[in-house]
Amino acid sequence: MKIMLSLLILAVTAGASFGQADDNRKKHFNLKQNLALDGYDPVSYFEGAPLKGKSNFKYTFNNIDYQFASANSLAKFKLNPAKYEPAYGGWCAYAMGETGEKVKIDPETFTILNGRLYLFYNFWGNNTLEDWKKNEKKLKDAADHNWDNIVR
Repeated sequence: MKIMLSLLILAVTAGASFGQADDNRKKHFNLKQNLALDGYDPVSYFEGAPLKGKSNFKYTFNNIDYQFASANSLAKFKLNPAKYEPAYGGWCAYAMGETGEKVKIDPETFTILNGRLYLFYNFWGNNTLEDWKKNEKKLKDAADHNWDNIVR
């Protein structure tokens, strides 16, 4: 009886911890109308050009909602979601590296670096992808460090 009670308490505690982790993850993600990537298909970035996702191809991964342009994209994402998720929760990579701030992005301004999706602010004549490319290694290292401090 004591063993069963201990297992039950452990299961409830673990469930609460996972729920908190999901809430923390969602809190740090760049979401618009509760969708990552402003509703763009994350797989499409790796296939040449970002495409708007469709509401009938929606999938939730670790408490984050994504939309896809096709059933094929959705299937690819399900096979390896971590490959397609944006770096830094979908916030501007340049800003994360330069100041450690969460700055909005233009979902059509991006780069793929070492198999990872990075997004950038591009409004009012300020395309931070251009600045990122000038000092990519230093900014990426700083962004990784800043992001780790945010999600800790």
